[in-house]
Amino acid sequence: MGGTYSVFQLEAAQVQEQMRQNLEAGHMTELVRDFLDPGDFYRAVRNIGISFFCGVPDSLLKDFCAYVAQNENETCHIITANEGNAIGLATGYHLATGNISLVYLQNSGLGNTVNPLVSLAAPEVYSVPMLLLIGWRGEPGKRDEPQHMLQGQITSQLLATLGVPFSPLPDYIEGAKKTLNAAKQYMRNNNSPYALLVKRQTFLPYKLRKSSTEYPMSREMALKIVVDSFHDSDVVVSTTGMLSRELFEHRVAREQGHERDFLTVGSMGHASSIALGIALNKPKRQVFCLDGDGSVIMHMGALSIIGQISPRNLKHIVFNNGAHDSVGGQQTAAFKSSTFHLTEIAVSNGYTQGRVAVTVDDLMDGVQWLQETHGPAMLEVKVSPGSRKDLGRPTRSPIQNKADFMNFLSFSAYE
Repeated sequence: MGGTYSVFQLEAAQVQEQMRQNLEAGHMTELVRDFLDPGDFYRAVRNIGISFFCGVPDSLLKDFCAYVAQNENETCHIITANEGNAIGLATGYHLATGNISLVYLQNSGLGNTVNPLVSLAAPEVYSVPMLLLIGWRGEPGKRDEPQHMLQGQITSQLLATLGVPFSPLPDYIEGAKKTLNAAKQYMRNNNSPYALLVKRQTFLPYKLRKSSTEYPMSREMALKIVVDSFHDSDVVVSTTGMLSRELFEHRVAREQGHERDFLTVGSMGHASSIALGIALNKPKRQVFCLDGDGSVIMHMGALSIIGQISPRNLKHIVFNNGAHDSVGGQQTAAFKSSTFHLTEIAVSNGYTQGRVAVTVDDLMDGVQWLQETHGPAMLEVKVSPGSRKDLGRPTRSPIQNKADFMNFLSFSAYE
């Protein structure tokens, strides 16, 4: 068969053009597949009576989330701190209105929903209907990053254990409408959650408009300045997402090893707790947590524990771009810099001091200040959203990273 191609390597517009060319040439089109238009799906969701949306963005849902963000009133669409918060918010909405919400999340965030799904929304408790739209990272049979593979394999089992029925979301609007109607019927009859699993490349692209907030430094630029100021004995714990990828590539570019860095490739929001565990047990080493605003917000309670335990050697650097950068650039609560003050939150929880850096000079002064200050202290770095399109991923496995990192921590010359 002539003109063989891989649909998964083409943008939606290219797929449509290839289909047209194949039809004109009389070629078979079995390899051509559909993509679901985010606007069509949004209207189909509205047509089954759902008009409230909340959750945590996911890369597989980014196009739909972008459409909702730009076409829905902000009181009817709320990006929550974590997925469990979204279940609580959807429950409050149902109690006040009697209506059903759509809660979106990545399957990696299912763990955050377990308690409120089982002890709040379940039919045996308060019986709260809601539609869960779940990005299926690590779907069986599809290649993905190590932190997603196990989660993808157990997603359907986990939902079944939770008593939440589910079905894959079709990638064409007629099938999506039928699935939504079936979900509506189930939720109406049973007053309990129903889940739709979204496979990779289900939606057509839909781009968010760029935010008006711009700072002179990109995250990668600021990260290089920070990392290059560290001493050889300093310990680094970096957060989930683009930041860890940028850190890995910077070490490669500098021909340095990766043993000083623990890359928190999964478990979003827990980098600071990992850093705390290390700082308490390596009191003679400076431990730097390189964090993101979305990560800090997701499990902000960690700040209170760090503040009250007060490890002098823990230094917290938060790169704040006001966005969930790794999954589409949707805004976090930190985007509203006039009303959201992260360092003040940290200090009010027991951090010794906090500073904000906006310019290169601010950052260079701030890192030196952090090196000399008793912790726990926080340096918030305001950066612009976005990252390089050619940014790669770590080429060493998490197990290799762990072994190298533990060897570095045990190096007696630094004690």
